[in-house]
Amino acid sequence: MAATIHPLFQSRASIRITLFHATGSVRNPMADITSSSFVLAVRDLDASRRFYVEKLGFTETLSVDGWSFLERGACELRLGYCPDIVPIAQCDEHAWFASLQVTDAAALHAEYLAAAVPIWHPLADKPWGFREFGVVTPDGHKILFAEDLDP
Repeated sequence: MAATIHPLFQSRASIRITLFHATGSVRNPMADITSSSFVLAVRDLDASRRFYVEKLGFTETLSVDGWSFLERGACELRLGYCPDIVPIAQCDEHAWFASLQVTDAAALHAEYLAAAVPIWHPLADKPWGFREFGVVTPDGHKILFAEDLDP
């Protein structure tokens, strides 16, 4: 039995996928994802925390033995102290961990340039309808920020 995506749910703005059985009845997913957090291993917790707070504008919400919980808007991060981990920067393209949708990529790009945040992917309008740019953290994690140009 082949499942198809109903045209109502095909827009990229929708994260919920509804499947139709061969009979045409709707089957909903077992559970919805209501939020997400990214868990990142870092070699220097204090330096990483300072970068996210001072450069990227995150707020620390909790600090406990070897962990720093951070948030900015709908994005939540959990930084875990792992002094012996192989630096993610040595993983080249596998260092990407997130593509975060924002309301104004140009303004955020300007904010990060003013804060001397390392930019690895310049601000550009992409053929898939997003204005994007990317930053790299002191540990080598790469974050892409994207604005939907056709919301």
